[in-house]
Amino acid sequence: MGSFRRKTPEEILYSISKLHRGRLKIYIGAVSGSGKTYHMLQEGQHLKQQGIDVVICAVSTRQRPETVEQLGDLERVPSIHWIKDGMERKDLNLEALVKRNPEVVLVDGLAHRNREGAQFPTRLDDIQFLLNHGISVITTVNVYELDGATELARKWTGVVVEETVPANTLEMADEVQLIDVSPETILKRLEEGHVNGDSSPMLFERSNIGKLRELALRLVAEDVNDSHEKYRMEQGLTGPSGVAERILVSAQYHWNGSIHVRRGQQIAKRLGGDLMIVTFVHPKKMLSREATAFKRSLLKLADKIGAKFEELTLASRRKLPGMLARYATLHQVTRIVLGHSKLNRWQELWRGSITNGILKKSRHTDIYFVADRAEKEGERILPTKMLTEGRSDDRYRRLSDQEVERKIGEIRRGRFKVLIGAAPGVGKTYAMLREGNDLQKKGIDVVIGLLETHGRKETLAQVGSLQTIPRAKLEYRGANLEELDVQSIIRRNPEVVLVDELAHTNVPGSKNKKRFEDIVDILNAGISVISTMNVQHLESLNDAVEQITGVRVRETLPDHVLRMADEVELIDVDPKTLQQRMREGKIYALDKVDQALNHFFRTGNLIALRELALREIADDVDERLEAWERNDSLRGPLRKQETVFVGVTLSTNAERLIRRGFRIAYRLKADWVVTYVHDHAEVADELKKRIKVLEDLTARLGGKFMMLFARSRRQIPYLLLNKANDIQSTQMIVGQSKRTLWEKIWKRSVIRPILRYGRHMDVLVIADIEACYYQDEG
Repeated sequence: MGSFRRKTPEEILYSISKLHRGRLKIYIGAVSGSGKTYHMLQEGQHLKQQGIDVVICAVSTRQRPETVEQLGDLERVPSIHWIKDGMERKDLNLEALVKRNPEVVLVDGLAHRNREGAQFPTRLDDIQFLLNHGISVITTVNVYELDGATELARKWTGVVVEETVPANTLEMADEVQLIDVSPETILKRLEEGHVNGDSSPMLFERSNIGKLRELALRLVAEDVNDSHEKYRMEQGLTGPSGVAERILVSAQYHWNGSIHVRRGQQIAKRLGGDLMIVTFVHPKKMLSREATAFKRSLLKLADKIGAKFEELTLASRRKLPGMLARYATLHQVTRIVLGHSKLNRWQELWRGSITNGILKKSRHTDIYFVADRAEKEGERILPTKMLTEGRSDDRYRRLSDQEVERKIGEIRRGRFKVLIGAAPGVGKTYAMLREGNDLQKKGIDVVIGLLETHGRKETLAQVGSLQTIPRAKLEYRGANLEELDVQSIIRRNPEVVLVDELAHTNVPGSKNKKRFEDIVDILNAGISVISTMNVQHLESLNDAVEQITGVRVRETLPDHVLRMADEVELIDVDPKTLQQRMREGKIYALDKVDQALNHFFRTGNLIALRELALREIADDVDERLEAWERNDSLRGPLRKQETVFVGVTLSTNAERLIRRGFRIAYRLKADWVVTYVHDHAEVADELKKRIKVLEDLTARLGGKFMMLFARSRRQIPYLLLNKANDIQSTQMIVGQSKRTLWEKIWKRSVIRPILRYGRHMDVLVIADIEACYYQDEG
């Protein structure tokens, strides 16, 4: 839905000026050696093949063989060489470039500072000059060279950066592409001498690379989020996008206000979201001395934790739920955090129930009620350091026979690497084949186990001299089908096997139901595997993807498969580039292009999926940092074990609750339990099938499922509370009621008793969000 608003004269002039201005694309990486120059040169070669006039200037290959190979026959415009502190430096030769007037210039080192007496002081100024002359520029930058990120990089890694670019540089670019590389890959390149680690050895410590990698992922995710919000605004879309978390704390100028804000801060950190704080005051009442003191304290806290703070006037307490709900919708809030009500039933009838009003008015936003016990027990969220029972030092404990056997299995097991993308066509298979060829050149025995090129010529060309293991042939319902031949691969016994489409479901009759199970067999045989998948295939993201795209992805895999990988790398591509590949027939057949561009490959979908992938891999990086060095999580230290209790019905929303429960528990390092209460003595066969579906989903995600029986519906909330208390739950998750008005009158609420008698624990009420339309993924 486009906007019909007439453009202003200024907007028209700006649009016309952009027609004459060159395009700016920035490749960003965590550290030197990520492969930014390689990808920049590779794109230059592709553009040249399309007949576009491309030159290079001030490009540094550092004599890395793969990068030098990409130079090919690209024309070089000589740069201006000079010496600083005994090191050779290269400035752009602006006069020669303008005289040559190419369509595109490839140039390294966006943060470079020019020699004294140069026309402009920085390379960024040089690039702006070229853009204004109608010359497009593709360039590179490291995340720690961006102002704003520089201080974080120094704090986390101790690295001091002298040459930087403004923090808004990414916003100036027409396209930003992240080159994501795991620390293992960087360290391997360093070991092979393809990366110079002498100048800043601290930068190339494993945990420091991980921190900078997560910083790059989150920074690009924020940049994508800005473009996503702009797109949604242009389309007239309101409400949460389904990707980025935005936490709103409704606080009072009261002693517990800071507790609610701290809890909101912890949630926002753990979910990688933004934090907002709002308070309501009466327009005609002066604040008391005590309230004024609490206000100063809240303002100081908000400034310290970087939260947006806003004070709103409110004449009537009964209007608060509606006003808070409207504020949340306007600011695309995904979760409202507030305290439990302390009023009894009669007080709520007399004064109005804020809790009930919020649940009624904010049906599309999660509501998080903070436990009353927070003041007594302190901050309870997020322990990375798990307290072990018994002896604290296990270094001298003798391993059992079973533990020895397990350790030997881990030693023999092959390495597992996953290349993940936001959507089909981003280049995962291409990258997998390229890595296979690079390994083969180093004398490693690499074979192709299963390859899906989908007719893409560029991908097929990357096969090179790699041997392909023939697929196993299976007959199913009169049709001859092919699958990964696990036994042939094990007999061939290569060092590395390349296997496409990790989330694939095998033909019925195969040994394993899913391809990832085949890969586990190969890994256990001591063979390393490199595989590919899209972010929408993660089981826990199934509902988020459906909310974003309207597509229910049918082929999924448990999230633990991604955690099982030794390395995970994101293949990042700008949505416009992806759509152009689609139009050129490089993703789907030409007869399917229009349908794809109007459905799954719509601009809004691709932006949202890209942001989802960036944030998911950033979280994965953070989890690995916590595993490496327990105090190095960028999302804050964990302090105490939590237990998450999820209450479900048999409605279509149950799977969504289970997936949300898993994601929350995973981020909290918490145990989690899913419970269904049946209010009849007998369970019909049809209901047994439905219960089995929910039980299987819980098991796949690593949770525990239990079923309770109630004598009547009225007993359900009390059974849930008793069970949650039995397992010492710190957080209960339930869903918004979908009952009709008649059902609300006839049947009592389950949520209200939970909120009234469960005030000693945090209660999260998940929003009732239905997708606009549903369809199977094509």
